[in-house]
Amino acid sequence: MRLQTNARNRAILAVLVIVGLAVAFWMLVLSPKREEVNELGSKIERVESSLAQHRAEVAEGLEARAEFSTDYRQLVVLGKAVPGDDDSASLLVQLNQIGERSGTTFKTIELDPGTGGETTTPAPAAPGAEPISATEVAAATMPLGATIGPAGLAVMPYSLSYDGDFFTLADFIGGLDSLVETENDKVAVDGRLITIDGFALTAGNEPFPALEGTFSVSTYLTPPSEGVTGGATPSAPAPDSATPVSASIGAKP
Repeated sequence: MRLQTNARNRAILAVLVIVGLAVAFWMLVLSPKREEVNELGSKIERVESSLAQHRAEVAEGLEARAEFSTDYRQLVVLGKAVPGDDDSASLLVQLNQIGERSGTTFKTIELDPGTGGETTTPAPAAPGAEPISATEVAAATMPLGATIGPAGLAVMPYSLSYDGDFFTLADFIGGLDSLVETENDKVAVDGRLITIDGFALTAGNEPFPALEGTFSVSTYLTPPSEGVTGGATPSAPAPDSATPVSASIGAKP
């Protein structure tokens, strides 16, 4: 009986030792490894997510590069509607062409003092003074008579006068409107972007139905700090390191 008890005790002790060793193995070896596996799994998920994002960025970059030449040409075409300066010579040519096609006779063109106004250069800020705003800096570089209008575009206001009759003057208005036409997201440019702010029809010097039409119109210029293409060239977009025109003339560095 004593021998059986000793054998059973040794068996129990052996089982306890094995269980203890298994628990120790789990706590000291397997558990840390499982935590490490879980941590590595999380890292793999984050890396895969980042990789997918970068792959999408690369795809967008490749698509943008493939479409760059088309976008650049469209930008240059849009620059015909909104040039980088007043470009009065081309404006006069376009107005003359519209006048000839509509059957009207050009009389005068002048900057409209009622809506424009002379742009003055802002005085340098005194030492320690607040920096001059970017809008003031842009205004200082605009052509004479231009003002800052909607969306930061410079506006050149003109007063035009033409002789004709009701129908030819109506055709002249249609010609101005047709220089830039939009359809959904498509823009067709055949000249300057011109808006008619107002007009008046009065009796002309010739007998009825002769009329004189006076038109208040606005043309637009791209921001001086950007130019027509915003620093892009036919081969590449503007570099990321490009800096805009300083907005702190006269301020301390």
